[in-house]
Amino acid sequence: MNERLKHKIHHNLQRARTSVKWVIFAIISGIVVGAVGTLFYFCMAYVTASRDEYPWLIWLLPFGGLLIVGAYHLLHDEKDSGTNLVLSSIHSGDELPVRMAPLIFVSTLITHLLGGSAGREGAALQLGGSIGNEIGKLFRFNEKDKHIMTMCGMSAAFSALFGTPMAAAIFSMEVVSVGIMHYSALVPCVIASLIAHSIASRFGAEAELFLLGEIPAFTIDSAVKITVLAALCALISILFCILLHQSEHLYHKFFPNPYIRIFAGGCLVIVLTLLVGSQTYNGSGIALIEPAMKGEARWEMFLLKMLFTAATLGAGFKGGEIVPSFCIGGTFGCLFGNLLGFSPSLCTAAGMTAVFCGVTNCPITSLLISFELFGYEGMPYFLLTAAFSYMLSGYYGLYHSQKIMYSKFKANYINKKAE
Repeated sequence: MNERLKHKIHHNLQRARTSVKWVIFAIISGIVVGAVGTLFYFCMAYVTASRDEYPWLIWLLPFGGLLIVGAYHLLHDEKDSGTNLVLSSIHSGDELPVRMAPLIFVSTLITHLLGGSAGREGAALQLGGSIGNEIGKLFRFNEKDKHIMTMCGMSAAFSALFGTPMAAAIFSMEVVSVGIMHYSALVPCVIASLIAHSIASRFGAEAELFLLGEIPAFTIDSAVKITVLAALCALISILFCILLHQSEHLYHKFFPNPYIRIFAGGCLVIVLTLLVGSQTYNGSGIALIEPAMKGEARWEMFLLKMLFTAATLGAGFKGGEIVPSFCIGGTFGCLFGNLLGFSPSLCTAAGMTAVFCGVTNCPITSLLISFELFGYEGMPYFLLTAAFSYMLSGYYGLYHSQKIMYSKFKANYINKKAE
């Protein structure tokens, strides 16, 4: 046997071993993170129901904020940057401590129980990413393999919590570096996502699903209308990102002490809630989407949800920005559809897709999540929406650690962080 053939056999065996390794550890990640994600799902459902039953809990929000800051201080994680830390750990090797998992788990539940306006998927990414990374450390993986385990964990947690395994599998690979995909993580992320979704479903976690009803025929006229909506949603996504980042900057400027900062933020959310006269904009806001699908969203809803979310997250409360972005896009899309007399339910779905794409810079994930949430019948509309929102939202994003590797307008390598 010549040396060339031996070399080829050796490489094939090495690839086979690597493939088997990733299948095994993707299964482990899917089971572990899927179980934790499922527990988080039911805990979230419980605290949301409790807040609905006892609306007076919102008066405790500032004190809940003190508990959150105190917990992070106690575990020496005062400079925690949330999902940004998970993303930077993948492309720049920053340390991802396992203590992030229990901290984000408990602090997100406190935020939702007491009426903060935040999502849950951002917490899922941190939860899954830190557990996946810890599994990699436990089995002494090298740095690059630990990055894949981090992405596995992110996919598994997202899938268990939101019930969208296709989008969850791709999101963790797409969100890290815009313009390139970490295809080496494809099989592990797919397996982990499907297993986590299966575990969550087995225990009764319900996936989000919205019915569109009758979808207008795809014509030049309807294509132009949906493109205009996508362009406007791109602007909305830019506004939302700026508002989130500026609120954090202003909180830090006027309240340097984290305890005073989060207490003041809790008080501000209470004041906003009293001014509105209800707790419509507290919590994740997922309840806003159902009336929007029926064409019943009011014109101010998307603005108020942005304001509530910025006031909550900027102060230091924990959660995520993804479900609020769905609510903002959905309510704005409904408004657009009502004004033009063009299928408010379709415009709600397209608005959700467009704003999600604009704030995450993930067009493939946006397309997949639209299919999983609304079905495939609206495919041409969702395809146009994701494409135009991605192009027109510029280089803004929810996560400063997200890297824009290639220009959105030319085939140029730019390698810059999201604004």
